Amino acid sequence: MPGDRWGWRAALGVLVIDKDPVAESEFWTMAPPGVSICAARFESPRKPGTSDYGEDPARVVAESPDVARGLEFLGGMRLDVICVCFTTSSLFGGARFDAQFAAQASARAGGIPVVTAAQASTAALAAVGVSRPYVVVPPWFKDEIVAAGREFFTSAGHEPVDIRRFELGRGWREMRPWEVWDAGAQWEVRPEDVYRQVRGGFPEDADGVLLAGNGFRCAEAVSALEADLGVPVVTSNQACLWHCLRTAGTSTRDVVGHGRLFLS
Repeated sequence: MPGDRWGWRAALGVLVIDKDPVAESEFWTMAPPGVSICAARFESPRKPGTSDYGEDPARVVAESPDVARGLEFLGGMRLDVICVCFTTSSLFGGARFDAQFAAQASARAGGIPVVTAAQASTAALAAVGVSRPYVVVPPWFKDEIVAAGREFFTSAGHEPVDIRRFELGRGWREMRPWEVWDAGAQWEVRPEDVYRQVRGGFPEDADGVLLAGNGFRCAEAVSALEADLGVPVVTSNQACLWHCLRTAGTSTRDVVGHGRLFLS
């Protein structure tokens, strides 16, 4: 029988957008022994059936009653660190707003450190020495999110060589990006398809890969991509777990089979 997953080395909290089945699943898959994951959810700032996140989606998320309650509840769980897994909000808000939000969220959570997915991703790219990433985003990222992502990572010193959306294939291409999420595409992404598309589209002048989006299932493709492309591969959830473990003072080297990042 496997041992229990009580967080005797580190107890991590993840705050995840509604209808995202991926983030906590990948955290659990990658987490080393002795590390536990506690999850809470909050309502998306985008109403189903629309593409509208409002004029300031980052602030909407930061001021959301769901986020406030989630942080307060996780704050009572004796956690070592909390990660807000909603890359979209961070990209729209920018690095400065993201840092301010993390500080305010930590205060709301009773002083437990709070990190965001975008902070984790930029720190991870720096740790593995990637300055010119090939960025692949999920099919539900609309043009405005892609543009915000390019600006966010460029300002952080990681200007994308190219940004592409993952293709789900026939039956999905006719949908607009936000309709893809509402139709349940987050359950349909397969790591083997991620591997094939990333490898097939990888530009020669890129020095690494970033697979962005916490609802984008791709952790299982990392090792094969690194072996075959010869460059580091960073994913949002991989970066979040890495950053959380480091923030908690826990070694990342016990994470096996999920990329060079955990050896940095």
